[in-house]
Parts: sequence; C-alpha cells; structure tokens
Amino acid sequence: MWPFSKKGASGFSSSSTAEEVTKGIDGTGLTAIVTGASSGIGAETARVLSLRGVHVIMGVIDMIGAKNVKEAILKENPTAKVDIIELDLSSMASIRNFASKFNSSGLSLNILINNAGVCATPFTLSKDNIELQFAINYIGHFLLTNMLLDNMKKTTQESKKQGRIVNVSSAGHHFTYHGGIRFDKINDQSSYHCWRAYGQSKLANILHANELARRLKEDGIDITANSLHPGATSTNIYINNRLLTGIVNILGPFIIGKLEGFMVKNVQQGAATTCYVALHPQVSEISGKYFEDNNFAEAHSRGKDMDLAKKLWDFSTNLIK
Repeated sequence: MWPFSKKGASGFSSSSTAEEVTKGIDGTGLTAIVTGASSGIGAETARVLSLRGVHVIMGVIDMIGAKNVKEAILKENPTAKVDIIELDLSSMASIRNFASKFNSSGLSLNILINNAGVCATPFTLSKDNIELQFAINYIGHFLLTNMLLDNMKKTTQESKKQGRIVNVSSAGHHFTYHGGIRFDKINDQSSYHCWRAYGQSKLANILHANELARRLKEDGIDITANSLHPGATSTNIYINNRLLTGIVNILGPFIIGKLEGFMVKNVQQGAATTCYVALHPQVSEISGKYFEDNNFAEAHSRGKDMDLAKKLWDFSTNLIK
C-alpha cells in the first residue's frame, strides 16, 4: 500500500507518523508555538506535541477551528496544556500583537514551528500591501520569529535546553521564478504566477532558516533553525486551487500519487517530519539543514545559496520596518 516507505538513516520513512517519530520522547517542561494549528498538519503537530507533554500555544486566525482542535486534544489527553492566541500572518499589526501577548504572559519559549501557509492563491495583497503568499508563508513568519527570538534566547540561557526553530517549507521551492526571489517584483500582478509565487515563498522559508542558523551559530546561541518538506499531504492548504482539491478529495491518495509520482500522505504522516525536527534527539545540534520524510534531504541549489539568503534577510528586515 505504501511503496516508498524505505527507512532512512534516522530509522524512519515517508510513512512514519508523528506519534511514531516522537515515541518515548518526554517534552514535559517545554513550550512550543505552532502557527496554523487550527487544522491539517498544524493541528496534528499540536496534538502530538501536547501528547508528549509540551505546552502548546496555537497561533491561529481561525479561532473556532482552534477551539475545536483544543477540545479534541483535551478529550484524548485531559492533562494536555494547550492555549490559543489569535494570529493573522497577513497583518504585521496582528503579528506584533500576538508576540506582545505571548512575551508578556511570562511563558518561556523552547520551540517555534512556523507552519501556517496558503497555496496557489489568486493574486491578492495582504493588509500591509505585500503579495499574499509571500506575506503569509514567509514575511509573517520572519517578523514573528524576530519578535520571539529574545524570549527564546532567554529561555535557552536560563533552562540550558536547546531551542529549536522549524520552518515548514515545501518541495514546491524547486518551482519558483527565475533567480529564486523576485526582489523588485514581489507585488507585480502582471507577471504573477500562483504556483511560482508559492515556490518563491517556500524557498524563502528555507533561506530564512539557513541565514538564521548561521547568525545564531556565529553568536554562540544554542538555538537551531531548520526547514522541511512535510510531503504532499491531503489538507485544506489547496483550498484556493479547486482542481487540485477535487483531485485529492475525489480521486484519493492512490490516483494523485500516480499523477505526481509519489503518494499523498495523511495528516499523521504529514506532521511527522515537523515533530521529528522539533523534538527528536537525533536533530540536537543540527542547524541550517533541510529535511524530508524524517531524514536529511537536499534542497534545490537556490536553497543553499548563502548570498541569496543574506540578500533576502536584508530585504525582509527593510520590509517589516
């Protein structure tokens, strides 16, 4: 049923679930923020982390969906620690408000999972007049990370526990515009391509993690930053592409797998690599790497371009001012 489930060096494969890759790991005393945790991979990530004893803060725009997820988690695991804070990643004001609320709560922060995303949306500008996919998938998480970093540094220093930042990217980063990032045409509607714009934002996630990893290492700070492809997963991220949604929902994993050359994962498998990178001891001390199917993977050459990463960092810093 799962022809591509050969185990990698980690001992896990594409068919491993989030529960399987975190089995036996005690996350008691850790606090994690998971963006986009009201459905799909984010919801499963929140569930499994809380199952391992992690105090999970769900950063979400869909408050009703998040409350349903929280109720389901508590029903399964009454001792789980789960909180919800509203977060609209298309709005810098909302991001700053979220960070302010969290930082003033007195909670420490060990793990930040930048998971939320949209896929192949029609051309739209965010509340800050930035192309929507670039805004939500990348810039919003760049700003959020910056605003939570001091908390993470303090937590790491006081707890003597390594902090981890996890950017959920996509194999879609292979399919982007010429040159990777269109710095001078982020908001150019005339040449906009929904899938290339998605790829651009996901490439940016990888470059962000790589440059952040370099800076943290240079400063001697015990926080890692990595990126990953969760695998093609049947979730509502494709809601803006009706054709793909129809294929996934109607024809199912087997048919779409044949069309794409791989199998579509369920959410339990889709959340596995995120949970692996966020919690597993094997990933301790590893930073600036790209993962897929719970193992190391090779990003596109653009995703390893440190000059491009530095240029993106400077561009992004100016954009969030």
